[in-house]
Amino acid sequence: MNKPTGRKPAKACYEHIGGKLGQLLLEQFVEKGWIAKDHPADRHYYITDKGQEEFTKLGLDLLQIKSE
Repeated sequence: MNKPTGRKPAKACYEHIGGKLGQLLLEQFVEKGWIAKDHPADRHYYITDKGQEEFTKLGLDLLQIKSE
């Protein structure tokens, strides 16, 4: 069992997950091809076809994501 260390690996910041957990999730989603960018300099990612499949398998309702 993990003991509390006082550190906060995740934090909610506005409407996103921040902190180390957010960073690790982002890295894994990119590595697995679930999200991508059109160009490396782009700030925003998009959900790939594979990501749509996999996120849906996890029970996420992608229709709740707002288009910006």
